[in-house]
Amino acid sequence: MILTPLPLTPDHDIPAPLLTELTALYASNREFQALSGDFPDPDDIRPEQVAAALAKESANPEIEVLLARSGGRLVGVVITLARHPDPADPDPWIGLLMVDASAHGQGYGRRIAGQVEERFRRDGRTAVRLAVLDANPKGLAFWTALGYEVVAHRPDLQLGRPCSVLRKPLPTVRLAGRVAVLDPDGAVFLFRYDGEDIGPHWALPGGGLEEDETPLEGALREVREETGWGDVTPGRLLCVWEHDFTRMGHRVRQHDHIYVSHGAHREPTGPHLAAEHARDGILGGRWWSREELRTTAELVWPPHLARLLDEADGAGPGPGERG
Repeated sequence: MILTPLPLTPDHDIPAPLLTELTALYASNREFQALSGDFPDPDDIRPEQVAAALAKESANPEIEVLLARSGGRLVGVVITLARHPDPADPDPWIGLLMVDASAHGQGYGRRIAGQVEERFRRDGRTAVRLAVLDANPKGLAFWTALGYEVVAHRPDLQLGRPCSVLRKPLPTVRLAGRVAVLDPDGAVFLFRYDGEDIGPHWALPGGGLEEDETPLEGALREVREETGWGDVTPGRLLCVWEHDFTRMGHRVRQHDHIYVSHGAHREPTGPHLAAEHARDGILGGRWWSREELRTTAELVWPPHLARLLDEADGAGPGPGERG
């Protein structure tokens, strides 16, 4: 599925074949049209009415109309607003997201929302807002399931309809590398970190990448800095785990590239470790057996680490690993 801007003719009109597609999409959502009151008769939505509605949106330079296509078929339309008329509102908005009714339940709405959020994130925006009519509980359920939270209740600016205003933070993307170092018995070494928003938890040695580092280079550098082990060798990629957390007061979406390596059963060592651990919020560390990982009630990142390691054992050694 791809998102593309609404194309217009040199006369700033919507091409006729596209207008036919858009009219059918709008008309397919009869229940929403009846709630919104955007068209005089939700059972008789005409091309000229859709053209007029979109022309009004397109005339605002802060508004972008995007079309979602899958396999060449128009499956959705989304309208975004880069800046709200209220100068006290710093966030961009999603003004409308509509999926063809025949494609409901296939995940297109979620994917469109995700792509819009990623566009805003790349532009450096830190959150996005939208409004849901109070008479639209299905819409409210959809957006809250995507992580949006109600932050206000007020009439909408156009028709004064009661609405809930929702907001979702857009975490900064951070790439990271970690290594699951396994001893001869298959135990894995974990550090206990002090998270800003979740408190103490256990995670593999590693951290964020420096400029121009590959995930593997960053993972091995972090292991050397946090453990003092300079002989860790590259291994297979165990997984890439995406998760959100708070770092230095900001929401971050981290992409952890986790590799497997083998080594001796030993403790971290080196004169620099105390300062390094204090900087990274490391409270301590120890070796964990698979059984301990499977039965612990403590928080371990990534989840299901024992299962991932068991699966890696069955896959055989990767490059640089000994069997």
